[in-house]
Amino acid sequence: MNATILHESRGRIRLRLKQKQMSLRQADLLQEWLDRQSWVQQATVHERTCCVIVRYRGTREQVLDAIRQFSWQQADRSITLPAHSSRQLNRDFEEKLVGKVLCKAACTLFLPSPLRIARIVWQMIPFLRRGIGCMLRRQLKVEVLDALSIGISAFRRDFGTAGAVMFLLEVGELLEEWTRKKSVEDLARCMALGTDRVWLHTPNGDILTPITQIVPGDQVVIRAGGVIPVDGLVLEGEATVNQASLTGESIPVAKHAGSLVYAGTAVEEGECLVEVRQASGQSRYDQIVSMIERSEQMKSAAENKAVHLSDRLVPYTFAGSLLSLALTRNPARALSVLMVDFSCALKLAMPLAVLSAMREAGSEHITVKGGKFLEAVAQADTIVFDKTGTLTHACPQVAQVIPFGGTDEQEMLRLAACLEEHFPHSMANAVVEEAKRRGLTHEEFHSKVEYLVAHGIVSTVNGERVRIGSAHFIFEDEGCVIPKGEQERFDALPAAYSHLYLAVGQQLAAVICISDPLRAEARDVLSALRALGISQTVMLTGDSRRTAAAIASEVGVDTFRAEVLPADKAQFIAELRAAGHTVLMVGDGINDSPALSEADAGIAIRDGAAIAREIADITLSAESLWELVKLRQIAVGLMARIRSNYRFVIGFNGTLIALGVAGILSPAASAALHNLSTLGVSLRSMQSLPKPQIALPGTENT
Repeated sequence: MNATILHESRGRIRLRLKQKQMSLRQADLLQEWLDRQSWVQQATVHERTCCVIVRYRGTREQVLDAIRQFSWQQADRSITLPAHSSRQLNRDFEEKLVGKVLCKAACTLFLPSPLRIARIVWQMIPFLRRGIGCMLRRQLKVEVLDALSIGISAFRRDFGTAGAVMFLLEVGELLEEWTRKKSVEDLARCMALGTDRVWLHTPNGDILTPITQIVPGDQVVIRAGGVIPVDGLVLEGEATVNQASLTGESIPVAKHAGSLVYAGTAVEEGECLVEVRQASGQSRYDQIVSMIERSEQMKSAAENKAVHLSDRLVPYTFAGSLLSLALTRNPARALSVLMVDFSCALKLAMPLAVLSAMREAGSEHITVKGGKFLEAVAQADTIVFDKTGTLTHACPQVAQVIPFGGTDEQEMLRLAACLEEHFPHSMANAVVEEAKRRGLTHEEFHSKVEYLVAHGIVSTVNGERVRIGSAHFIFEDEGCVIPKGEQERFDALPAAYSHLYLAVGQQLAAVICISDPLRAEARDVLSALRALGISQTVMLTGDSRRTAAAIASEVGVDTFRAEVLPADKAQFIAELRAAGHTVLMVGDGINDSPALSEADAGIAIRDGAAIAREIADITLSAESLWELVKLRQIAVGLMARIRSNYRFVIGFNGTLIALGVAGILSPAASAALHNLSTLGVSLRSMQSLPKPQIALPGTENT
């Protein structure tokens, strides 16, 4: 790619591409390509000016070399863009808004008075039709107030006021439409696939293949814990599939040969062979959007309250207008009251405030699937953490492999990696990476995973049953035993590490010790959360009580539970909620999925299991647990802004009504001030949120 450096400073560079114009598709491709680069911290592509701003880590030469090697053709082949472009949505909105403003200005400046009046009368028809329709249905809603205020203004030959009211209402409707579409788009993109590679089934075995190379007719293997990246037909196998992202069903659906599966759903248990029907999964986008529009998941209680309150206030506004007319016998004063309604500001400012908060969270690498969950984060008094991959680093390492029963250490690690490559969890990744570091290939050693339970894997290798998982799973659930004469070695296992137990047949074959250090920021993050109003912090882990107690003491949680199963985690959260607590759950693994679903807001770590990200309401980038603090600050700031908006809208519009009754404001002035205040509170809602500040000893202010 040819580009000129316009400006640069340490860690930041601004480039202009050497081309006359950039299409929206090219801008999306370049944005996606930059976001995938490991050295990019933040990138912004401006398609109108062909400029790119990049904040980066690493060396300047690395950045420039990568940009030089970029080509549109290669990016187009390797990147699959969503069918609906957020950039296109923004462009359409900008063009509509500018066009509406220019049209209004041109008509006011250049049209003769008779033509202006004729245009206003023509514009009145939809407003009057909606108002009359509400009255015929015996509904006293905001549409009736709009129709009456416009109609009475026109009847009094005050066409300027009628035109101004309609213009501001149309701008408000346009903003509402864009807000709704943008919110749906953001949520749909949250539900979009994060799957880059899939297991392609071939006569020579299963091959890990980029999703961009999959075409209709291919056969792919989907295993437990993975998101289904394609629309297709099940050919073989059985699986239970969580379809909540598409249908809202909370209960997993059983799939077997002949069943249809859809992109974006997640396999909870089992595995299946799927024939691809739609490779990109885009065929389900419209169904996703339809589901979102039908549901109230996206709306917070504050947004719903604003909608209901605005409608409930309509009769009072109407009654105030009639009372003013009865007391003063002055139609102008009654019209001044009628010109003021609370609907525009309440219905527009609240969604804009929520959207602004969701965007701000996105800029902090936090994906929020709806305002409802930000409200839950703001109200939460209890936060529950999974240990592995959450309070600990997302990339633990294998510290030691201890063989049992005369097995070979290298072969046991090879076998463990063969099983664990199908298990998307940080400890599983550690086993696979250790095998790779030691040069242990296992493609030809590949086992068929029969099924994946919530806390271990069961497979068959060379006709022999193999299991890997927790001590509870291996010894209690599966009934495996320690080889004779090796109990002492088993009792001497180092307690400083987490343990994975590998059994071949019914006998323990190896214990893999995982070094799983705590995140350096974990203790300070918990202190910061307490400073922001979280009264209880809990750690849940499948580790032994002795290990869990040491970790809990080090990280500083209020309480912990050890040796818990996935169902135990969900039950514990259910008990907390039943006791009146608002609970957040933070996790990253398949075994955290039930608890994530049970919590008021489930928060997943992006590097964790796909099904955890799919089920969770909020996703963190996992770079730092400080993102939890930022999330809490954004949520608290959002609720503060919503309360402030309520006070302003009710107070300001109430004042306008009082001034109108007193005859101080004319109908035109009342309408203008009301609509200007609506735009003002809406613009304020789109600004950065006020965040509560915290200060911790030995740390920077956050």
